[in-house]
Amino acid sequence: MPPDHPSHQPLPANRPVRRTIDPASAERRVGRHRAPEPPRRGPARSVPGRIAVATGVTCCLGLIGVAGVGETGPARLDVREAVADRTAAEQRASRDFTRLAPPVAAAPVLPAPAATPSPAASTKKPPRKPARPKNPRPVAGLDQRQMNNAKIIVDVGRDMGMPRRALVVAVATAMQESNLYNLASDVLPESFDHPHQGSGSDHDSVGLFQQRPSSGWGTVAQLMRPSYAARAFYTALREVPGWADMSVTAAAQAVQVSAYPDAYARHEDRAATIVAALT
Repeated sequence: MPPDHPSHQPLPANRPVRRTIDPASAERRVGRHRAPEPPRRGPARSVPGRIAVATGVTCCLGLIGVAGVGETGPARLDVREAVADRTAAEQRASRDFTRLAPPVAAAPVLPAPAATPSPAASTKKPPRKPARPKNPRPVAGLDQRQMNNAKIIVDVGRDMGMPRRALVVAVATAMQESNLYNLASDVLPESFDHPHQGSGSDHDSVGLFQQRPSSGWGTVAQLMRPSYAARAFYTALREVPGWADMSVTAAAQAVQVSAYPDAYARHEDRAATIVAALT
């Protein structure tokens, strides 16, 4: 490089130093074409800043809303009137007696608790005595209908407090008079209107003891009932003096006044067997 190159020439001491300015950089710093500076990250750009801004905006809007509600004017009056009308309508509806009551749910039916057996119930009970059959077992050659009638005679006598001897006399008498059947009479058509087990033709005699309504023993309806006929016989037997010391034939004949007084004696043994089976 030659010695006279301007870069090797000394600068005068009092000459001001000039800096070269880039036209592009100068354009950025001055004039209306100033370039915008690089964005800086301020508090609003960060996440906490955004939350703070949003909270402030919300509070402001709330204050504005409260201030609006507190204002007086036509809008506020309209709201009050609408609320008052709605309240009046609800009250009218609640006072309406035609409204149906809400259905009441039925209480659930719970099964009854199982009974706990008591210690006394769990103990073994003593065996019961066998009940006497309603219809007694026939004895002495009788059928069931005859045996049933004999039982009625015996039961009535015991109910009246008659001794065993009277029971034998009564059964033997009925065996001779009707063969222990409740007989109607062919002479009295009325007797067939009542329960009967056959018929006889000895005048107007009816029933187990062939007692006659015309002799004052009772009505046909009464004498056709075996229990009434037996009671009538025992009542008459009581009125016979010393009947308990008489034979079966003599006692029966004193009551019946039969044309065959000796006929009752043949039934005495069978009658005693029947009474023993029924007592």
